[in-house]
Amino acid sequence: MHLVAPKPGQLLGRNAEARGVADLVAGARAGRGGALVLKGEAGIGKSALLDAADAAASGFTVVRASGAEFEQELPYAALHQLCVPVLNQTTEIPAALRVAFGLAPGTPEPFRVGLAMLELMTTAARTRPLLCVVDDAHWLDTASRAAMAFLARRIAADPIAVVFAVRIPAPLGELATLPQLLVAGLSDENARQLLTIRSPFPLDERVRDRLVAEAHGNPLALLELPRAGGFAPPETASVPSRVEHAFRRRLATLTGGAHTLLLLASADPTGDPELLWSSAEALQIDVSQASADAEATELAEFGMRIRFCHPLARSAVYRAASPEERRIVHGVLADVTDAVTAPDRKAWHRAQAAVSPDDDVAGELARSAARAQARGGVAAAAAFLERSAELSPDADRRIGRTLDAAQAHIEAGSSEAAGKLLTTVETAVLDDVQRSRLELLQGRIAFLRPGDGTGPALIARAAQRLSDPVAARECYLDALEMSLVVGRGGGFVTEILAKARAEAPETEFRDVLDALITLAAGDHATAIQLLKGDHRPMWNRWPSLATMIATQLWDPHTLTAIAEHLVKVGRESGSPLLLRLGLAQKATDASLTGDLGQALAAVAEEGAIADAAGEPPLVYPRLQVAAFRGRRDEANELFVLADRAVTADGAGQVTNLHWATAVLNNGLGDYPAALAAARAAVESPDLFHAGPALVELIEAAVRCREHRVAATALESLTVRTEASGTATGLGVAAYARGLVTGVEDSYREAVSRLAETPLLPYRGRAHLLYGEWLRRQNRRRDGVEQLRIAHELLSAAGAEAFARRAADELRAAGEQVDRHAQGTDESLTLQELAVARRVAHGATSNEVAVALFVSKRTVDAHLRNIFRKLGISSRRQLKDRPELLPSPGGPAEPASAAR
Repeated sequence: MHLVAPKPGQLLGRNAEARGVADLVAGARAGRGGALVLKGEAGIGKSALLDAADAAASGFTVVRASGAEFEQELPYAALHQLCVPVLNQTTEIPAALRVAFGLAPGTPEPFRVGLAMLELMTTAARTRPLLCVVDDAHWLDTASRAAMAFLARRIAADPIAVVFAVRIPAPLGELATLPQLLVAGLSDENARQLLTIRSPFPLDERVRDRLVAEAHGNPLALLELPRAGGFAPPETASVPSRVEHAFRRRLATLTGGAHTLLLLASADPTGDPELLWSSAEALQIDVSQASADAEATELAEFGMRIRFCHPLARSAVYRAASPEERRIVHGVLADVTDAVTAPDRKAWHRAQAAVSPDDDVAGELARSAARAQARGGVAAAAAFLERSAELSPDADRRIGRTLDAAQAHIEAGSSEAAGKLLTTVETAVLDDVQRSRLELLQGRIAFLRPGDGTGPALIARAAQRLSDPVAARECYLDALEMSLVVGRGGGFVTEILAKARAEAPETEFRDVLDALITLAAGDHATAIQLLKGDHRPMWNRWPSLATMIATQLWDPHTLTAIAEHLVKVGRESGSPLLLRLGLAQKATDASLTGDLGQALAAVAEEGAIADAAGEPPLVYPRLQVAAFRGRRDEANELFVLADRAVTADGAGQVTNLHWATAVLNNGLGDYPAALAAARAAVESPDLFHAGPALVELIEAAVRCREHRVAATALESLTVRTEASGTATGLGVAAYARGLVTGVEDSYREAVSRLAETPLLPYRGRAHLLYGEWLRRQNRRRDGVEQLRIAHELLSAAGAEAFARRAADELRAAGEQVDRHAQGTDESLTLQELAVARRVAHGATSNEVAVALFVSKRTVDAHLRNIFRKLGISSRRQLKDRPELLPSPGGPAEPASAAR
């Protein structure tokens, strides 16, 4: 066995941990890929377990990467380490990786980078299993960590094992969703054995027991503390601090060149010997003698790469130096770093060497920030801008760069860091534009912080400071957009519009803000007339608001156009947030138009992008798909997730939740549940979701004999739909009126008007309601005709519960119903259904893998499950299943869509 210690060869007291690592490797050898995160304090033995994984992986290709404390801000630095050894196994480096590694122009899209990495690694694993070993993962740059986590979650059907080592209590970030194994301290018995075997000094029993007690089972501490003569620092110090103290004692034996050489090595995260030797020569260090003296301490090795014996050794060397000594070595490293091949690293070293504000260095850092942002490294951009602000002698530039850094921190998801940074300029002398920008950023942070209700007031204050009335009014629209994006529309929209009504400057012509203020006041007819027009200019800056306006206008064509625009712009800009918003809207739009395949594909892609960004997928588009399909079990699981996501003031999301619940239960015929949910949606303070919920409220109320409730809701719906004047709105209102009044002409009008619209499920529901009414009027033949149409439309749209209602009515009328036409086999999962539909449309496994962000082997595994569940044996048989073909009136899904 092998001791848990820096040197390989023995592992003592790690049977369970070693077994976990061995099982991971054995699974990958058998084609069952997986990942494992080893977590524990510094020196606990994580790296030794990584070595054990390497030793167990005979016949594997093994690739390694390691996080570096000083490279955390450089996007894709660690990913480059991991990918380089296998790049020669592909005929061409995937385009997304070329962009990420700076080999091609463009902005990396995180999910595309993750997919390219998946493609690269699965290609490398075709000939031999692959082991990816990632040490010091707590120091990975954000972009690399997200890409590696993306890979680790998608290799279940591939011969790939990924093992990470993370120091606690550092946050796990995206790795938190992976299987974890805590590496705890050794038992006292194992600790004594380790000391007996490995101590460089003879120890009597009392000293040994003292060391065991002090080390708390930490192997590195057990091996390092005896070097300090058997004396340990006070108990109040943490074990890593005591280990670092031991490393410093070794460092104290060095003088002159050897000490400076180690300091140079600690300040340069690349481990590049050429860079180190050039820096040493610039400081007139005798490299041969200094490296020999430094190596004698066993703190570092000087070979093809410069390696410290442990990350704590690097920290000990760097922290032991005085600020002046650090500045000197950073200055030399800046001088020898190539400005063409490594401009950002050069700028960073120059910044660390600066003694006082320096406009040149600050400008260099600002340019580095721009480069980082262009490559998708928003976190890196924030770090560069923050240091640039610190070094800016000009007050205006310093303030501007501080605000830029805060904005970058917000975009990187670090709102807490942004808030701290903004406090540094709060008391500065700011002009109105700067103060307004400060308050806007503080408002954005407040919107993101659960329970913080100061956002609207901050935005209103920012607007009041602006002399341009158009810019001031746009501040309120910004606030509305923010509240919708973070799911707090119901809590804030009314408050924001009340402030706008009282405080927003007037303009010559009435605009969108006026329309929304009017809508909030309850005058729907006037507001909707004001909202009519071309809102395409809003689609980029206020896409959520534009979507809500189209919903108010009952305008499905515009909703489709907005979704397509957002997806297009999101792809082109590399903005994950914009693309996810577009895909969520696309999924919702596809659910409404009855194109289930497109809805499932959009849901799958949004989930993959969220995964690449280390965030949970959006629940609401999935919930809407499940609700329209009538999948109660799936919906209930999503309801639980949605409920957790709703904050105390997230009423906008609550309304959406209630509306989806009402659709689900109306489809299932559980009208009391639908009535309760629809009532809750209509009565909520949300301004934008009540319209669609009125339709569900009317049907549920009529079925529950709550006629007064239904009549009141119909009156409200009629005002809204007549003002919009769209075929969709008028058609839906017509069948709602038929439910309330029982007048046949209303049903006829609904069927006629909705025939002009793309909303297949609502078209089917109009025929269903008309057919149900006709059957109850004892007009069997007419009723059966309408119910047949309803059944075909609703089955094709994937609205399985509503289709079952039509089928039940047909059977009650004595008609036979083809069971297969009732919808896709209910045993298929969403992912399996997405695969099945794409394959039915002619896509290859590779095309499906690209479209759904999984590996080809995963697609093939899904197909085996699909064949088994559907009782078929070939891809060709999938094409014979009508429920997998494109919906009538819905867009087809050709194989090329998967490319």
